[in-house]
Amino acid sequence: MLEKAKAFAEKAHKGQFRKNGNIPYITHPVRVADQLKQAGASKELICAGYLHDTVEDTPVSLEDIKKMFGVKIANLVAAHTEDKSKSWKERKQRTIDTLTKADPELKYLIVADKLDNLLSLEKDLQVYGKEVWKNFNAGPDQQKWYYESIAQKMYAGLSEKDIPHFFKEYEGAVQRFFG
Repeated sequence: MLEKAKAFAEKAHKGQFRKNGNIPYITHPVRVADQLKQAGASKELICAGYLHDTVEDTPVSLEDIKKMFGVKIANLVAAHTEDKSKSWKERKQRTIDTLTKADPELKYLIVADKLDNLLSLEKDLQVYGKEVWKNFNAGPDQQKWYYESIAQKMYAGLSEKDIPHFFKEYEGAVQRFFG
């Protein structure tokens, strides 16, 4: 199932690139899935890691995900998919609100995704400087609000034993980047 999800995501994101540089987009979902795998996540959650941006950023539908991978994976992808008809602030606020009340698996998916985005942005800033902000819908102050809000809300409802190692890595990245 994992290889099937990875191959599906590779096909869906074919020809897409990250916002800065010439890096194929698929590297992002692969890193998210790898982060979840290293944390001992379920196969379904790892599959959702591969697939998390397919509905948002490609012609793939939630129905396609449900047919190929089942309801649980489709529900994880759906809960993490942004509605692009909304403003940047509305979309990000929805993610923060979702994170506050989400079950642990959805929290893991969101934080693994945001961690990889933040680490990529950190590298891009080192290479390209402040020019990277031209490729985003929001500048540094709004990004700071968003990533710090994620850090503040991600632990809600989790016991110490349910917190994966990458949550601390996320906190450190936010502190390094915006602190």
